Amino acid sequence: MAALGVPRTELPDASDETIEDAVRYADPMVLRGLLYQLTADEEVAATRVKTVRAGALDMCVPSRDEDTALLQDKAARFLKDYRAAGAAGLGPGPAGRLPVSLALAAGQDIPAEDLGLWLEDLALDPWARALRWQAPPPRERLDGFHVTVVGAGLGGLNAAVQLKRAGIPYTVIEKNSGAGGTWWENRYPGCRVDSPSRAYTHLYGAGFSLPYPFCPAEKNAEYLDWVADEFGVRADIVFDTEVRAMDWDEDSGTWAVHVNGPRGAYTVRSNAVISAVGFLNRPHVPPIEGAEEFAGPSWHTVRWPDGADLKGRRVAVVGTGCTGYQLIPELALEAGHVTVFQRTPQWLFPVPGYRSPFPEQVTWLDRNLPYHTNFTRFRATYATNGLATATEIDPGFHDPHSLSAANKAARDAALAFLAHKLDDPELVRKMTPPHPVLSARPVLVDPEYSVLDALRRDDVTLVTDGIRRIIRTGIETSEGIQHDLDAIVYATGFRAGDYLFPMKITGRGGLTLDELWSEGGARAYKGCMMPGFPNLWTIYGPNTSSMLNIPTYHELITVHALECVERLILDGKKAVTVREEPYRRYNEEVDRRNLGKTWSDPRARNYYWTEQDRTATQCPLSAAEVWRSLRHPDFADLEIR
Repeated sequence: MAALGVPRTELPDASDETIEDAVRYADPMVLRGLLYQLTADEEVAATRVKTVRAGALDMCVPSRDEDTALLQDKAARFLKDYRAAGAAGLGPGPAGRLPVSLALAAGQDIPAEDLGLWLEDLALDPWARALRWQAPPPRERLDGFHVTVVGAGLGGLNAAVQLKRAGIPYTVIEKNSGAGGTWWENRYPGCRVDSPSRAYTHLYGAGFSLPYPFCPAEKNAEYLDWVADEFGVRADIVFDTEVRAMDWDEDSGTWAVHVNGPRGAYTVRSNAVISAVGFLNRPHVPPIEGAEEFAGPSWHTVRWPDGADLKGRRVAVVGTGCTGYQLIPELALEAGHVTVFQRTPQWLFPVPGYRSPFPEQVTWLDRNLPYHTNFTRFRATYATNGLATATEIDPGFHDPHSLSAANKAARDAALAFLAHKLDDPELVRKMTPPHPVLSARPVLVDPEYSVLDALRRDDVTLVTDGIRRIIRTGIETSEGIQHDLDAIVYATGFRAGDYLFPMKITGRGGLTLDELWSEGGARAYKGCMMPGFPNLWTIYGPNTSSMLNIPTYHELITVHALECVERLILDGKKAVTVREEPYRRYNEEVDRRNLGKTWSDPRARNYYWTEQDRTATQCPLSAAEVWRSLRHPDFADLEIR
């Protein structure tokens, strides 16, 4: 991991040609912000930008080739001068310059009230979201306070790192045999992250070497193993152990956490619990008549068998969400024949290089251009924020297929990509979703090879008839057509709306979480607290899927929880919980604003929606609004005893 401000050991021996070649692979907008931060060069600041369509996003890029060339020349000159000076440790430049530098990298002004989020996300301070004690905690109170973290994935590992750094005793309970959560479990061919990997690390992991712009599963697992080992939290994880239930004891102010593991069932007593179990965690396999009669092997993608060999086999893929669309093109290269059973197609957006590693020049810049990783991280996280415009419904915009001008532009781009790749009107029709763009989860694909290329192969069949039943030799459709198969893979998603399933959680007065959520489904205050359930916080809880990148959301909820724990320890109190009225008020606002978002369109009904006809997953707040909401607890909304 490249530390901030350290000498660059490769640069002194780098040739002019190496430097000049490398800067041509840099994002010129990153150079624009970074060079200004390091040099205050007004020629850099004077370069002009324009807005271009990039899938569902509007992106700012240099207006002219001359602007790009100037930025590259300036970057090469900076590196040569830095090399000549010995490539010693270099500070990040004046903090007061950062707002202008970030705006130059973004290509637009950043509102003053939003700057705090993006300055943190730049990761110049890797511990910007760590607990900073307001006063030294009394040793006896600190030593007597214990936190149980449920889950050792992206969110749970961060909670462990932050608890350890704060000196708060904790234990992590993990049902799997290793750390990593979804990246330990998901090993199907083609599995990879669908948000930029630069934005998929914690602040303290911003300098971790990333070989891909969108890392495959095994590289994401490597990062999370690094977190567990680099920060010394692996020893505090109890593996192969599952939390079955939790009961709050009001008298002692503790949770009885009931677990089951290799040594049987036992109970852990904790003052607080941070649940980091995720929501795309428990597989959903639809009840299909005859499934148990199939003679061949079958499995859900999250249960991919080690050593599965499908070479030459006739394989069905049931389900075409993100997982199915990642899996199909890889299976097509191996299986004898792939039959794709599609109920609803999804919108696809091409991302050049989605399946490919970074060019070596990019990773060279990461190691040798000071703060390159920080500004590329900012660029990646800020770009996601641009989706907000395309997800807003414009009541004055009238189009049978789209919900705003930006939404239509994204749809037109996706349709053009379909037509270009398929060159078959009937296949384009079958692959055109019936719902507006961004009313369901979009899927990123590589323009060079994706599910669309696989569907054009002679050994891949797309079936859009419904499945009537599964028989011993294969699948029979609603039209009575039989497809003979050797194996069936279910890419049918997860029980996304069943938050904290299958744990039974009982709070004050015997109230269970199922009872609290019986009306309207899963809800939480700011995505992480529920009334009647003291000292319990949920990472990736209800309504936390938003424009904010996932690790940032996890970090914010964790520091929010830890500042509540700090209050308990410093004040000698037992319990903190959200009051009923703020809980209701917050969720009413979330529900109201969700109705103005594309995912409220009735043509799309997917895992976003509960049986109570509300979304339990989506958050309509902007990234900066989420940051302002969570960055510090509003103790006026909380009850402390």
